[in-house]
Amino acid sequence: MLTIYGIKNCDTMKKAFRWLDEHQVEYQFHDYKKEGVNAELAATWVARLGWEAVINKRGTTWRKLTDDVKENMNESNAVALMLEQPSVIKRPLIIKNNDVYLGFNAEQYTQALL
Repeated sequence: MLTIYGIKNCDTMKKAFRWLDEHQVEYQFHDYKKEGVNAELAATWVARLGWEAVINKRGTTWRKLTDDVKENMNESNAVALMLEQPSVIKRPLIIKNNDVYLGFNAEQYTQALL
């Protein structure tokens, strides 16, 4: 079983859900808008992938941050930001076994999740 983290109404999440359903991949959905993000899990994602990959710099949440916050971003600040504003986390984030997959990529999903 895998867990997919994200926000239900995100277009990229909808693509991932559709792909998983079409390929009959069982999953558990964690909506971090409603359920929040665990600090230990967020720190693990940042440690494994780097804050630059985990933080969605294209989204409106990032763009609304002050320049000072953006310029002083580091691993610990990124984890704190993820806890305060989970919408800043790139989506979807999938965990299967101990592997982490970030973003929607049908080819990567085919290789890793089937």
